[in-house]
Amino acid sequence: MFARDIMTKELITVSPETTVDQAAKIMSEKNISGLPVIDEDNRIMGIVTEGDLLGKHKKIDPPGYIEFLGGIIFTESQDEYFEQLQKYVATKVVQLMSTDVVTVTPDTPVEELPTLMDQKEIKRVLVTEKGKLIGIVSRADVIRALS
Repeated sequence: MFARDIMTKELITVSPETTVDQAAKIMSEKNISGLPVIDEDNRIMGIVTEGDLLGKHKKIDPPGYIEFLGGIIFTESQDEYFEQLQKYVATKVVQLMSTDVVTVTPDTPVEELPTLMDQKEIKRVLVTEKGKLIGIVSRADVIRALS
């Protein structure tokens, strides 16, 4: 059995200009946990997930600092803080989506998917052919196929 045999082919996707509120509404209404973000040529730009939406609403703690001789010295990296801040103010999917998307081909054996999902700590993989999105396989799909 291969990814093509268990993938969902009727895809629900969004464009990078979809608002965060629209994406949340789609996920809620369709009872799905992630939406591929594609361009006009059906090429994957990223994915927006429940985790991304939750991250937008989590409390943001500024980096620690100490005052020394009239100056401020940060005791931890500011990069993570600014990344969280950018997600907090995001209004479009393109500002919130994850761009590190894991893809497989239609010929990927189903038996390889649990290891891949575990190693990458993801809940779904996108199935591509010739650089274009053709399906999605969730953990639930894999469990059904293996049981």
